[in-house]
Amino acid sequence: MSDLFSDSSLAIIERQIDEWLAKMKSEDEVILAIDHGDPDPAYRARWYVRMKGDTKDFITVWLTLGQRTLRYETYVMPAPEENIAEFNENLLRRNDNLIGVHFSLGLEDAVYLRGELPLSGLAELEVDRIVGSIYAHVEQCFRPLLSIGFASRFKNQ
Repeated sequence: MSDLFSDSSLAIIERQIDEWLAKMKSEDEVILAIDHGDPDPAYRARWYVRMKGDTKDFITVWLTLGQRTLRYETYVMPAPEENIAEFNENLLRRNDNLIGVHFSLGLEDAVYLRGELPLSGLAELEVDRIVGSIYAHVEQCFRPLLSIGFASRFKNQ
């Protein structure tokens, strides 16, 4: 049993994602740019959706098309400089309320929001939900996380 998608099926999915993202950009002024990046050799295609944030200046969502899944992630912030245990506890507690994404640590302990969707469940509304959810979660958590992990920098604010 294999759930690998054929090259022709992946080409169709890639075109669909291109169309869906273009439509999203035309309908939402928060989306500043959509770029089709060079994929990692292990993946078929990669997109960058750059959005203007309110609490964080810019939010970029990376969508990566694989043989079985669409992976998505955004960089939230660098590793905290202080209150690390409280910061990590806050991330874990937030994870409990998230659907379809989770906080994770990347290189140098930077904080990311990541998720993955089986291609069998891929649809235009799901791509919209993914991008919108990531945007909303970053906007909601950015300042509180900064105030914990970089507290001494924001004492007078």
